[in-house]
Amino acid sequence: MLRALGAAAAAGGMVATTVGTASARGRWGPVADAVREEHLWAWRHYIERAWGADHIKPISGGREDFFVEGHSVGLSLVEAVDTLWLMEADSEVDRAVRWIVDHLDFDIDAPFQVFETNIRMVGGLAAAYHCTGDRRLLERAVDVADRLLPAFTRSPTGLPYRYVNLATGEVSGPETNIVEVGTYLAEFGVLSRWTGDQRYYDLAKQAMRVVHDKRSELDLLPHDIHAETGEWRNRRATVGPPGDSYYEYLWDGYRLFDDPELRQWYDTLTDAILAKQAERHAGLLWFPQVDAFTGEVLSREQSVLAGFYAGLLAESGHVAEGRAYHDAFTAVQDRFGVIPTSVDYTTMTATRVENALRPEYADSALALWLATGHEVFRERARTHFENMVATSKTRHGFAALADVTATPPSQGDTCPGYWWSEQMKYYWLLFSDTPRLDYRDHYLSTEANLLRGAKR
Repeated sequence: MLRALGAAAAAGGMVATTVGTASARGRWGPVADAVREEHLWAWRHYIERAWGADHIKPISGGREDFFVEGHSVGLSLVEAVDTLWLMEADSEVDRAVRWIVDHLDFDIDAPFQVFETNIRMVGGLAAAYHCTGDRRLLERAVDVADRLLPAFTRSPTGLPYRYVNLATGEVSGPETNIVEVGTYLAEFGVLSRWTGDQRYYDLAKQAMRVVHDKRSELDLLPHDIHAETGEWRNRRATVGPPGDSYYEYLWDGYRLFDDPELRQWYDTLTDAILAKQAERHAGLLWFPQVDAFTGEVLSREQSVLAGFYAGLLAESGHVAEGRAYHDAFTAVQDRFGVIPTSVDYTTMTATRVENALRPEYADSALALWLATGHEVFRERARTHFENMVATSKTRHGFAALADVTATPPSQGDTCPGYWWSEQMKYYWLLFSDTPRLDYRDHYLSTEANLLRGAKR
């Protein structure tokens, strides 16, 4: 999401006034120090036990592939570079960049998920380039993006296939969803800007156009679609997965590239969501899943991933609704300590009890703090951080939780790559007032990759 102090204020919010003040640094500096210490402690374990692997297994100290078994591409270290840079851990940035330059090779004869490869690898490398200025990182980002392009160019509709073989360009997986066809514009757009090659932006935007133009008469979007026929595969509309980042990238595309058409699409869909999906239960604002063609409520389960929407609403001028939605997830955090993957908000019971180190609540806390300047969002994020350390820290890193309702919460032997990019960066930016970020004008992607606002 695009983070800009003053942007929300212009749309009806308040400008944060605490960034950079001595009193704020004095109060939050120790929390920032703790965030950095935990991040670098985990990083040292990754170096010692899983260097170059996609993931470390934090309980056993083993290694884990993410995209394709037997083909790690250094996912965790690519995701970590801009976070380390923002933390001024420059020797570790240099270490990671050396590995990327010396060892990262995308000529892999295997199918990679296009969406995940884009937000994680294209975005991670682009952010590393933006922070360091090392053009070798931009070359790697362009290389992998070019290997993803057949997913778009070989589709009869312009909606990308889910998978592409990085060595051969063979595509597969036409049964897809609006997230996996519509979350490219930020990463592809900055590549177009930095290289002068407009193909990236045009292909990403065209896929978003196809989805928008197929909206229902209620201006709502089902989430499943077929890349070859362009036909909907279901009727269910949601702001959670797999609908979430499509809406995010409409707003982000408008703010990053000053594209008014994207703003029009975003406003049309957001007005419909607020009018036809939002409801209050026990005084809290929620967004149930509804039939996109009739508006009938289909489910009142809420995914932890939907928590991002509170921040998106605030950034796009709907500050009151964004705060109200964050209040709802705060009630869940207060109840469970760590937010489960999904809850039935009518009973406040967990319907999926795991939590894979999810960052969306902290993401929205950052967005709302920037939009309003209210310290309550830092307080909420500190609780989120402290609860993560208390429940997920283990022998060699931080572990996803298998059951947040157990006493103590039970852990699983995995640490997702986004942990290095997302919530640790959100915490750091909330508490550190780092001089390396332009707090007034910067951009974090859906994976929290910093693509604008690095102060070198």
